[in-house]
Amino acid sequence: MLHPGTDTLTPVTTLADLRRQLRLAALPGGTIAYAALGAARRARGEDPLAVRRDLRARNAARTRRTLGSLRGGALKAGQLLSTVEAVLPQDPEGSWRAALESLQQDVPALPFAEVEPVLRAELGPLWRGRFEAFDESATAAASLGQVHRATWQGRPVAVKIQYPGVREALAADLRLVSAMSRVAALVARGLALPPLIAELRDRLTEELDYEHEGRAQERFAVAYDADPDVLVPRVLLATPRVLVTDWLDGTPLAVVARSGRQSERNAAAIRYQRFLVSGPERVGLLHTDPHPGNFRVLTDGRLGVLDFGSCLELPGMPPTFGRLISALLADDPDLVLARLRTEGFVRPGADLDVRALVDYLAPFSVPANHEEFTFSRAWLRGEFGRVNDPRAPDFGVALQLTLPAEQLFTHRVWLSMVGVLCQLEATVPVRPVLRRWLPGFEPAVP
Repeated sequence: MLHPGTDTLTPVTTLADLRRQLRLAALPGGTIAYAALGAARRARGEDPLAVRRDLRARNAARTRRTLGSLRGGALKAGQLLSTVEAVLPQDPEGSWRAALESLQQDVPALPFAEVEPVLRAELGPLWRGRFEAFDESATAAASLGQVHRATWQGRPVAVKIQYPGVREALAADLRLVSAMSRVAALVARGLALPPLIAELRDRLTEELDYEHEGRAQERFAVAYDADPDVLVPRVLLATPRVLVTDWLDGTPLAVVARSGRQSERNAAAIRYQRFLVSGPERVGLLHTDPHPGNFRVLTDGRLGVLDFGSCLELPGMPPTFGRLISALLADDPDLVLARLRTEGFVRPGADLDVRALVDYLAPFSVPANHEEFTFSRAWLRGEFGRVNDPRAPDFGVALQLTLPAEQLFTHRVWLSMVGVLCQLEATVPVRPVLRRWLPGFEPAVP
């Protein structure tokens, strides 16, 4: 088993690392080049709207190809971005939405000949004898591995196989992120990035260990056994690089968001929200990878949950988070600052613009001010547009807080959850869910 915090993901930079980093670095450079090309085409008299539409589609497709082919941490970053695609600039044709959604479940798989050695190494040279049937064509490909359908002891199963070489790719991505964080710290002093980078590294290290993932998934499966709203497949076999679980059919959550009826979207959103916030109390774990590709809506309406590689030990939602949201709802910057200092979130002597922080955290607090709230892309885009207005402080104000690991991932999961609820354009109960599952949430009556 991998041990977070060790140097297992920090080998020396290789030529392959350099090529990978250059491809990632080319993404913003390509965007600049497209902007210059667009200016030139408009100067030649081409229709500005048509030019923007064409370049937007080309840029989205290029980003999708790059992140999808690199896999590892690069693809994980794209999947995380897919949860909040609603905050991206206006995208009438849905180019960016389609590109980011495809990173959730339509990543090209490796040829079976490239992953078969992993099966041989993990299950032995006679691995085929363990299965009555095995489909060599992958049914799905993710950031760290791909999934094949098979039959195991008479039952349909999903066999997740880790990509060969993904450990090295992930190490290269983390080194790039660490380097970028050091540059950011020089440019914007006061940003509390080191804890975030360290925690990101620990979580991604754990995701490379499928035995760790298998234990987490089985804990969820037991806790939600016979649950009327959620189904978690049982784990049948786990090795460091191969995971065998029960097969799960269903409609991807992104498809429900795109084409489901309002009642279907509302029902899926209610179950999705409840699953994420109830996990810490019911299982002792926080599911920290809530992008839509990890969820299915079953024919009976239940929510099927996949991929438990990224989970944080958390015996209940932290009460500090509930108390902070309650303070935000009071619209009292002094109370917010007092709560932050009491919980140790503000370093001694730190100069914090509390009003800017309250504004920035509005996507967390505004829904909590309602018994029932309608999430939408327009609302989320408006919130982020307001706090990221050039005349307003940027997101750096939030990164000046010193947050413990559980707070870092609670906030990240919360933001991703809000983003997905906005993709679903769903109306869901908010205060009742927070009162039940979020300790410390004691807001005044609105």
